[in-house]
Amino acid sequence: MIDESEHKLVLRHLSHEDYSDIKNLMDAVYPGLGGAWSEKQFKAQLKIFKDGQICIEDHGVVVAAAFSVIVDYEKFGDQHTYDQITGDAYLTTHDPLGDVLYGVDVFVSPDYRGMRLGRRLYEARKELCQNLNLKAIVAGGRIPKYKDHAKTLSPQAYIEQVKKKELYDPILTFQLSNDFEVKRVIRNYLPEDKESHGYATLLEWTNLYYDPEKSPLIGAQRTTARVGCIQWQMRPFNSVGELIQQVEYFIDALSEYQCDLALFPEFFNAPLMGIANHASSIESIKSLTEYSEEIVEAVSSLAVSYNINIIAGSMPVMEHDELLNVAYLCRRDGTIDAQYKIHPTPHEKRVWIMEGGNDLKVFDTDFGKIGILICYDVEFPELARLQSEQGMQILFVPFWTDTKNGYLRVRCCAQARAIENECYVAIAGSVGNLPKVDGADIQYAQSAVFSPSDFSFPHDAIMAETTPNTEMTLIVDLDLDKLNKLQNEGSVRNYLDRRRDLYKVEWLGNSD
Repeated sequence: MIDESEHKLVLRHLSHEDYSDIKNLMDAVYPGLGGAWSEKQFKAQLKIFKDGQICIEDHGVVVAAAFSVIVDYEKFGDQHTYDQITGDAYLTTHDPLGDVLYGVDVFVSPDYRGMRLGRRLYEARKELCQNLNLKAIVAGGRIPKYKDHAKTLSPQAYIEQVKKKELYDPILTFQLSNDFEVKRVIRNYLPEDKESHGYATLLEWTNLYYDPEKSPLIGAQRTTARVGCIQWQMRPFNSVGELIQQVEYFIDALSEYQCDLALFPEFFNAPLMGIANHASSIESIKSLTEYSEEIVEAVSSLAVSYNINIIAGSMPVMEHDELLNVAYLCRRDGTIDAQYKIHPTPHEKRVWIMEGGNDLKVFDTDFGKIGILICYDVEFPELARLQSEQGMQILFVPFWTDTKNGYLRVRCCAQARAIENECYVAIAGSVGNLPKVDGADIQYAQSAVFSPSDFSFPHDAIMAETTPNTEMTLIVDLDLDKLNKLQNEGSVRNYLDRRRDLYKVEWLGNSD
């Protein structure tokens, strides 16, 4: 036993910088179970539920850690596996509206055994459970000493003898001493756990202070979202003021129907290129950048005054002498974010000398996590996959296409993104013509909102769609709870069933 007075122990939340310590710990504690999680799994755990990942450090070095996740326990029941309920340790099963804190893992450095660090972590977990007003802590517990008795005792008989203190099991004995009760035996919980012969105890600690009536009256987690797509008519404008007046008309209408977000098309401000005559297409698009800042400020003001989040389609901007295509998210709280188009089309690169952005984001809103991909970007499945890994629930795609085959590329890829990432995808485009604007003489669009394809959603995975080539709005209610249910109970489970042990999509550029 090590004298604790020689140490400086601190209980705190884990951070990204702790991975090397966690890896060393897990490699030491679990040499027969594959060792440590990958750094990607560790970062996902912190990203999804940072409050549930805690540790004890000694002089700056992590020597013990506990990981947990909130789940809707009814989705899994008592006969689950470790990989199912933890999302293969990525915590994709995390549900902020769940009722149970599930213990993912607890481990202590072999050099610090006997200092009751595990007990400290369990007490911190109990405090977290009470603070979050959850019913209980549930965990699957290994029984590593069962290997010595498997030939003579059933798992149930072994557990009973440990409970009576006739046998000692380092994990089960510890959990029983921390007020956990064994509910049942789980078979094939961790098939690779040879010491426990794949068995585990299902343990529960009940929160006596749980209040089923307690819930926030204001600011509670949203389970639905109402989105409005604007199928924008390209028409001549003589000034920015005229364009903003038309924008406000649609914002006013969608706000009246209490939409959470309004989506405008890509380059919805293109009519302003017709205000003056330009010698070339490059001069024309560069002239459009002169209005972008004014438009963003006006749209942000409308978002606040009409109490609606707005994706202001996309607009060209000049940065460091480079022409870029940017979609602006103007939130109703007054904040503004931006997503740059990463893949300019060959036409945009050739005619406008347009460059691609280098950042990919997932945005927090007051109704959930969203992503934005501008037109051509949705035809690259890696981008939506990366956004999905960060918890994206709705993907918004402002587009601008001239012909039906160009439109169908966007539409078909958007539908694929909804199915493979188990999210909603909303697309909005422009219609009409601009005879005096080079490259914008014709438009084709049919705006729509797509869903995953399963029994809880429309039979054709189309929530709603507009009449082609007609100026109109599309208002759709989206049930975000259905996405959570689909991930765990769907006919197929694309999110959970990804073979992360065989492949991954990795972002190599900048990351926020």
